Amino acid sequence: MNAPNSRPAPTVWPTMQAKNAHELIDFLVDEVGFVKTAAYADGDDVAHAQLDWPEGGGVMLGSHKPGRAWSREPGTAGMYVVTADPDALYERLRARGVEMVLDIQDQDYGNREFAIRDPEGNLWSFGYYPGEPRPTS
Repeated sequence: MNAPNSRPAPTVWPTMQAKNAHELIDFLVDEVGFVKTAAYADGDDVAHAQLDWPEGGGVMLGSHKPGRAWSREPGTAGMYVVTADPDALYERLRARGVEMVLDIQDQDYGNREFAIRDPEGNLWSFGYYPGEPRPTS
């Protein structure tokens, strides 16, 4: 918990919803390597889950609730995850039978990356591209 009057550093938390949130959580934790930091569920309904990427960042997800103001169609997300060793992660996921959408390859802009599809249909790209530096002026 944060001390009074302190705030966490700003960050971005991509969110998604799933038809079977428990299955998606298990896939992302057991197969891909995310860490389940929190999961609040009532039976099959997951109200909120936080999955942290061991190298930094994370995602939030929950069960799909059609018609609500914050409803997102399952299987339509696309995520990019930075990893220091995309080759090792690619080999591990391939050995586990994870569906590859893009085999590992070098890109013209200096990245090395690959992409997978999760059980809900979301696309996940992994590589060591950390983003371009921010302009100084």
